[in-house]
Amino acid sequence: MSDEVPGTDAREPALVVMAMIDHVLGLAVTWTAWDGRPIAAGERIYTPHKAIRRVTDHLIDHLAELEVRLAGDRTIPDHWHASASTTPGDLAPFTDQDLDEAKSRLTRLGRIWSARLNTLTPDQLDHSPGEGWTFRQIAFHLGSTFYADSVGDLSAVGSGS
Repeated sequence: MSDEVPGTDAREPALVVMAMIDHVLGLAVTWTAWDGRPIAAGERIYTPHKAIRRVTDHLIDHLAELEVRLAGDRTIPDHWHASASTTPGDLAPFTDQDLDEAKSRLTRLGRIWSARLNTLTPDQLDHSPGEGWTFRQIAFHLGSTFYADSVGDLSAVGSGS
């Protein structure tokens, strides 16, 4: 986890997470036009599959943290390779079927996050049990669109522009 504490505002945390997912899926509809070349973002590279993998892993990782902390247990340090690794699967073409899978997976994860966050009181959101960021801060952290934005809108790739 980054040492930088995520900023929050008056938005509902569940809406922050859902807006991120909507943004990712809005870009992902253009990724079937991807030409197969990884896209540099700083010192890392991204592909459509890698962006979806990272968003999914990020949602799962923090959901596991939230649930364990609510249960009064200690979190397990993650051992994700995160953005540092690009797998052979990340380099595969991003097809219409991959887009359908991403929509299903991320929509379902978004609903889980919304259901969980909407059951928490403001006090639980802002004074969360255990060590780490508050649950509100985690939700706002999850609102980052960095992975998807690293791939970007590829609609121009398929139009010959």
